[in-house]
Amino acid sequence: ESKQTLGRLRDLGVDRFVLISGDREASVSAVANEVGADAFYASCTPEQKMQILREEQALTKGTVVAVGDGINDAPALASATVGIAMGAYGSAISAEAADIVLLVDDIEKVSQTISISQSTLRIAKQSIWIGMGLSLILMGIAACGYIEPAIGALLQEIIDFAVIINALRIR
Repeated sequence: ESKQTLGRLRDLGVDRFVLISGDREASVSAVANEVGADAFYASCTPEQKMQILREEQALTKGTVVAVGDGINDAPALASATVGIAMGAYGSAISAEAADIVLLVDDIEKVSQTISISQSTLRIAKQSIWIGMGLSLILMGIAACGYIEPAIGALLQEIIDFAVIINALRIR
């Protein structure tokens, strides 16, 4: 499933995948090649994983997401922009260090999480702009004396309600 998941993540805008592991180079290389990782690092200590993540953050100047499940992944999960722990069989320490804990050890859930996050952010921004825009228009009309204060307060409640209904589209 990993190769397909990376494909879906690329479709969602993720442009770089780096496999960082404490396992031997032969194993990590084989997995990295199989799933289509852009780079890989093997035989890494927790401190090295953290350092590599910091280097990736400096290189990309963007969001760096780390996914892990073990005790050795906890420092990397904590230092990433967003840490995602595979929590079903992972360690409690990695779950504690992460921002997101997946309760099912299914790598596909990572792409679903990213998709939901992107949708949530898009709808939240949309709701903010709609709410502010309508409020500013109505304040301008009210400032010109065309809306009484009680009606203005009612219209503001209607705007708030509409924004909340818009936010319910998040899935």
